Amino acid sequence: MTVSKIKELVIIPETLPTISVDCVIFGYEENKLKVLVRREFVPFNDEVFLEWKLPGNHVRRNEELCETAARILKEQTGLENIFVKQFLVFSDPNRLKRRERDYEWVKPRIQDERVITVGFYSLVNVIDVDNSTLVEDANWANAYEIKDLMFDHNEIFDEAFKKLRYDLLHEPLAFELLPEKFTLTQMQKLYEAIFNTTYDKRNYRRKVNKMSYLIPLDEIQTGVSHKPARLYSYDREIYEKTRTERFDFRV
Repeated sequence: MTVSKIKELVIIPETLPTISVDCVIFGYEENKLKVLVRREFVPFNDEVFLEWKLPGNHVRRNEELCETAARILKEQTGLENIFVKQFLVFSDPNRLKRRERDYEWVKPRIQDERVITVGFYSLVNVIDVDNSTLVEDANWANAYEIKDLMFDHNEIFDEAFKKLRYDLLHEPLAFELLPEKFTLTQMQKLYEAIFNTTYDKRNYRRKVNKMSYLIPLDEIQTGVSHKPARLYSYDREIYEKTRTERFDFRV
């Protein structure tokens, strides 16, 4: 058989078997920070274990990594053009073998036992998510109740959470999690939820009053039982024009 004929018989897989992307999709709802996780039923030793993992997939040959992350986000939530950011590469040769039953479950689904994964985190306003577009086995979990994920996904989640907190101190990313119109109290509660703390209201307001890109609107809340508060919006263009070399949100 000629070399050219042999080449014709070689089947090149659509995806790269040793490179994947795992996404930590953060959401915010009812003053709580949420994370999207995927349910799996894992059979092992005549038992079936209910387990959870982060959304992820292998990289297609014609994709850049950020395109893979965007595809995963679209597949999981139905959303497009959502903030997504790469944060770390996870290359432990045994990352899929942390627990025997997980590895036995995934082994028939992979072509190589070593898979290097690239971590991305994304910020989603849960209000924008139509639950009917979520994949059936996906669920929003409280970020502070994430415990026993499959493979090395706890490590990936922890690193994403750490990176999110760092980035929020240096970039106005919180607005990705808020509705288009929001109150200063809603904004404060979001930061408190992410940093698991409580801010002094006066110090917090003093800080946000310096933000020229935080625009007060001639609108107030409706349908609330308390005194309605003024609504604000975030102007990205003003931020880009007035941004300093280093944004600092420490209160």
